[in-house]
Amino acid sequence: MRTQEKARQARQTGSRQLRLLVLSLTTLVAISFLSRLPAWSLLELRSFDYLSTVDDPRPPPGGPVIVAIDEPSLADINAQWPWPRSLHAELIRQLRAAGARVIGLDIIMAEPSNPDNDAAITKAVGPDVVLAGDETLIETPQASQLIRATPLPQLTEAGAVTGIASIDLSGDGIFRRIPGYEDGFAAMLAKVAGVAPEVLPAGTLIQSFGPARSYPTVSYYQALDPQHLLPPDFFKDRVVLVGLSLQNAPAIDKGGVDAFATPYTVHTGKLVSGVEIQATIYDNIRRGLSIAEARLPTVAACILISVLLAATTVWRSTGWLTVVTSAAALLAFAAVSAAGIRLAHVFVSPLGPTVAYISVVFGQAAFDFAEERRNKRQITRAFAQYISPDLVKRLSNDPSQLKLGGERRTLSVLFSDVRGFTTIAETLKDDPEQLTGLINRLLTPLSDVVMDHGGTIDKYMGDCIMAFWNAPLDDPDHALHAVRASLAMQAAISRLNGELEREAAELGRKPHILKMGVGINTGECIVGNMGSTRRFDYSCLGDSVNLASRLEGASKNYGVALLLGEETARLVANTYTVVELDRIIVKGRTVPSPVFTVVHKADAEALAAHQAFIETKYAATLVPSDPVFDRLSADIPELSNYYAIVRDALTEGGE
Repeated sequence: MRTQEKARQARQTGSRQLRLLVLSLTTLVAISFLSRLPAWSLLELRSFDYLSTVDDPRPPPGGPVIVAIDEPSLADINAQWPWPRSLHAELIRQLRAAGARVIGLDIIMAEPSNPDNDAAITKAVGPDVVLAGDETLIETPQASQLIRATPLPQLTEAGAVTGIASIDLSGDGIFRRIPGYEDGFAAMLAKVAGVAPEVLPAGTLIQSFGPARSYPTVSYYQALDPQHLLPPDFFKDRVVLVGLSLQNAPAIDKGGVDAFATPYTVHTGKLVSGVEIQATIYDNIRRGLSIAEARLPTVAACILISVLLAATTVWRSTGWLTVVTSAAALLAFAAVSAAGIRLAHVFVSPLGPTVAYISVVFGQAAFDFAEERRNKRQITRAFAQYISPDLVKRLSNDPSQLKLGGERRTLSVLFSDVRGFTTIAETLKDDPEQLTGLINRLLTPLSDVVMDHGGTIDKYMGDCIMAFWNAPLDDPDHALHAVRASLAMQAAISRLNGELEREAAELGRKPHILKMGVGINTGECIVGNMGSTRRFDYSCLGDSVNLASRLEGASKNYGVALLLGEETARLVANTYTVVELDRIIVKGRTVPSPVFTVVHKADAEALAAHQAFIETKYAATLVPSDPVFDRLSADIPELSNYYAIVRDALTEGGE
C-alpha cells in the first residue's frame, strides 16, 4: 500500500513539474512578444523614472548656475516680453565682469529686432557665449521638412557659439534621453568651458537631479547687479545658463512655457524648465553620468534567470511562503536594477524579470489552487454520504488528514440492527412503497445521529447500519462518541415509534413497533478505500470489526439494547456506568471476551451486588431459586430482562 501511495505521489509530482516546465517556456515566449509592444517600452521607461530617482540624487558640485527669467524679474524689469536684446547684452557684460567662465543664453535670436538692440548684443557676445538654436521637424501629408533656426549671422561672426537646444521626448511626453545633436547646447557649453565631454550615443538615458529649482538659481534682475544683490564671487569660474524658469514650477496638467516633464515629475507632478534641463544634460556630459540601456542578450539572460528562480520557488509547492519569497524576489529585482543605474550606469529593466517571475509563480499557484479545489470536490463527493458536513469541510480544507489506500488505526466500530424487521417486511410484502418508506424513515434519523456525533457511515445492510469513529479524521474520544451515538439512536427509535403509533391509531391498524440492538467494539483495524479500481468504498476490516458485528447480534440474547466490547467499556467507564454481562468466544479466538452494557439508574450497592452476581455466574454456582435475581431486577430494572434470561437458562439447564 505504501508503494502504491509513493507511486501515486511520484506521478503527481512528475505531472506538476512537467506543467511547470510548460508554463516557464510559455512565459518566455509570451514576454518575447510583449516586449515588442510600444506600451511595454513605456512601462520600462516608467520603471526607470522611479529607480533613477528613488535615492533623490542632487546636482553634482561645480555645476551650472541658472539665471532665471522668472516672475520677480518680469515684475522688476517691467518691460514687455521679449525683452530688448540690449538688456541681454548688459547681462552678458555683468556676468563676464563677475567672473563667469561660460555664458549660455537659452533664448532664440534667429530673427532681427531693433537695429540698436541687435548691435548691442552683437558687441556683447564673444567666444565665451553660447546662443541657443532650435530644430523642428514639420510633417505634412506631402513631405517632412526639418527646419533649423540659428542665431543671427552677425552674432556668430562676433564669436558667439551656436548650440541646438531642442530635446526629444518619449512617447509619454517625458524627457529622458540625451539629444542626438553633435552641436547640442549642453555639448557646446562643455566645449567652450574646456571640458572634455564623454561621447554619448544619441538616445542614452539621462540622470535627473531633483525636481524643479534643484540647481543654484538667481533671478535675472539680480544678475544685472551681482555686486549689490548677490554674494561675492557667486559667478566666478561658473557656467551660467540664462533662460525662462518660472519661480513656481507649473503643474503637468496645466503645461508651461519652455517646461517639460522629467523622471522627477512622477514624484512631484511638476514640470522642469528647459534651462534646467540643459543644465542637467551638461552635468551628464561632463561627469559621465548618463545611463546606457542593457543590450538584448543581457535582458534575455535576466529574464531567463528570473524564470528559473520562479520555477525553483514553486518546484515543490505553493503557499504563504511563496508570497513572502515572491515579494523578496521582486524587491531584489528592483534593487539590482537601481544598483546597476547608480554603480554601473546601466539600466536593466526589472519589468521583464518581474513579469516573468509573477507569471510563473502565480500561474503555478493558480494551477495548484485549481488542483486543490478539484481534490476538495473529490473528497466532498467521496465522503459526503458517509460523514457529517463539518467533517467533510475539515477534510477538504486539510486533505493531509486523509490517507487513502488503507492504514492501520484504532477504531470504535458500531453495528445496529432492528429486531424482528424481517417479520415486518413479510407483513408489508404487498405494500413495497410503505416498506421502503418505513426503511427510509428508520435509516434517516439513525444516520443523522451517527454523522452528528462525528461518525463515518460504512454501509447500509437492509435495516442494519455499520459505522465507525476515528477515521478518516482523528478523534481521541472515538469510543465515547460511539456510545453517545448509540444512546441517541435508541432515543430516535423511541420518537419514531411514537409517530408510528399515532399514525396507526389514525388509520385504525396495529402499529409496527421497532426495537434496535447495537454492538460497539474498539480495536485495531485496517481502514481505507477498498474495492475494485472501478468501484470502491471507504471501509474497515479486521477482527475488531467482526467482534462488533457479533456483539450486535448477541445483544438480544442478553435482553439489552447495547452491548460493548471490553476496550470500549474501559474507555467510557469514566463517563458512563458500565457493567459486565458475560464472556463470549468470538470465531477465530480461543480466549473469551467480556461484554458490557451501559446502565443509567444504579447505586453503588446495586453495582457491587451485580458484580458479585457475575462472579457467581462464572463460577457456575447460581441456582434459579437464588433471591438475588429478584433483588437485582428491582435494583437495576434496566437489566431485568437480562436476569430473567440468565434464570431461564439455568432452569432449562437444570431440567
